[in-house]
Amino acid sequence: MILPAGIGPKQLNVRAPGLSAGLMSAGLGKIPAPQTYLDIGQGNRAFKSLYDRSLPSLLLSGTTVPRWNEVVARARSAPADIVPGLLASTLQGSTKGAIAARADRGVVGAALIVADERGRVRRGRCGRSCPPGLTVRVAELGELPDLTSALRGDDLLIAIERPPPAFPKQLTIGIAGRGFRGQLISDSTRTRNLVLSTDLAPTVLRRFGIEPPGEMSGRPIRAEGEPDPQAAAALEERLTQIGPRRGPVIGLNIFAWLLIVALVSALRGRAAACVALPMFALSCVYLPPLVLLAAALEPIEIVEVLLIGLGAPLLAALTLRYIRGYAALAVACAVAVGAYVADLLAGTGLTARSLMGPNPAIGVRFFGIGNELEASLACAVLMGASASLAAGWPRVGSRGAVAWFLGVSAAAAAVLGAGRFGADVGAVIVLAVGGSVAAAVVAGIERRRALILAVATPLIGMAGLVALDLVLGGGAHLTRSVLEAGGFDQLADVVERRLRLSASSFVRFSNVRFLFVGAILIGLGIVYRDRILEFFADRRAALAGLAGIIAATAVGTLANDSGALLLMIGVAYLCLYVAFAWGRWLGLTPEAGERRNGTETPVLRGRNTGTGTG
Repeated sequence: MILPAGIGPKQLNVRAPGLSAGLMSAGLGKIPAPQTYLDIGQGNRAFKSLYDRSLPSLLLSGTTVPRWNEVVARARSAPADIVPGLLASTLQGSTKGAIAARADRGVVGAALIVADERGRVRRGRCGRSCPPGLTVRVAELGELPDLTSALRGDDLLIAIERPPPAFPKQLTIGIAGRGFRGQLISDSTRTRNLVLSTDLAPTVLRRFGIEPPGEMSGRPIRAEGEPDPQAAAALEERLTQIGPRRGPVIGLNIFAWLLIVALVSALRGRAAACVALPMFALSCVYLPPLVLLAAALEPIEIVEVLLIGLGAPLLAALTLRYIRGYAALAVACAVAVGAYVADLLAGTGLTARSLMGPNPAIGVRFFGIGNELEASLACAVLMGASASLAAGWPRVGSRGAVAWFLGVSAAAAAVLGAGRFGADVGAVIVLAVGGSVAAAVVAGIERRRALILAVATPLIGMAGLVALDLVLGGGAHLTRSVLEAGGFDQLADVVERRLRLSASSFVRFSNVRFLFVGAILIGLGIVYRDRILEFFADRRAALAGLAGIIAATAVGTLANDSGALLLMIGVAYLCLYVAFAWGRWLGLTPEAGERRNGTETPVLRGRNTGTGTG
């Protein structure tokens, strides 16, 4: 059922109380309405930037979709198993007998939902009672009470709000029928009152007793708990705030902190810089957990800006006041990572509502952690592990330091990568590589053995993730890819797609200025690498963490479908780590600024693994 645009979940529930009302993600980003209808019919979707051409004009009025060959060729160009018309063809070719999939004679654009793989659309009449099979028709809100009351047996009514030409937010959806009395949810989102457009086809097929084909990425919709249209409306309001608030709450606050550090250091010199630089680093580390706190409070924008802008520096100042050296950084990283781990394990869903969550507003991720958090938390884990060793927590030798890096990375990867919790395979890869490289550096392992360790550890980690996911029933994407692959050629296709997506991310990255700034920072790091290494000279464990973050960032950039984003965040965390070590170094070496005048700089040269005071 296609309803008029502008209907909200609360309005749908009031006018048609027999429907379970919620929200539906209409697509990935801003897409035209015909793309939403195609996505519903194929049970899969991709970013429009991943297609090799724009969607052609589809003015459907008869029984054949115009320019269907172009639609099929365009779908094949995307790095995904996208088959336009898969729903109708699956119904028509069912082993249970051909099941009709038709569109009412008055339906135009939405008829794409029931186009088959040849671009043919069956037409028919459907009034208050429709013939057996799947029928797409247009309805007014006032017709729904009669339509729901006419449902019998396994009849199912799915009503969705009509998408505008380019729709960037969620659509209202309502489902009525046996088993649908509660809040809508699917394994695609694991968020009550939120499902995907690609979930509709598997839901329809399961209703007919047909197993959805492997090319469909969506998961069947179900209902849980009691109907709560107010909760759906509140979720919609929060999701619409995530994108617009990211700049003022996160970007402007970081820029303001950086500006203050620059001004204070320029006006007051090294004495101020040795405090301002660690303050800035810790403030940025404390930003993600405060963003999570804001998701729980859901304040107005100005309050969220002040909560982050003032709260993070306050936490940083208190930490530096009572905890010295690298121990302060270790505590901040533990708080940042621990907050998200606790939320993921408890399943409270705050991560999805936070400004650093999995981007549900644009249809990217709906549970677990997204790309921003993958990069941020992985860097924080490695930075915190190395900082704790550098501070002497725990006091261990070389072998103990290796075990510490590998153990912390493995524990974090188990939570962030398992389908039940973080559901982020990329986190497993970057943590495995970063942890193994850090372990190799802290132990002084020669290059060949270090390379073997760095290659073997991610493979072991992914195998362990698959096993853990099978035990917990998380249904992670990696597990499905491995178990459903027909052979090594299909697994190779998955790897090839990831590399293509990573490369394309640099082309479609929304802010070229950040890429330019990131390139400059990388260049400066290479040019001044000797000076940077001096900041870590007295703590080998801290240097190992730096190497681990560099390795994790490089691998994450190659292995992730948002490689450009992971590169920028990784570079940012490297800058934070260097800033913290720089400030500490300035405090330990008061004559550092006189190096160029020929005065010897008293740098601590101990090569321990981190024991002693940081």
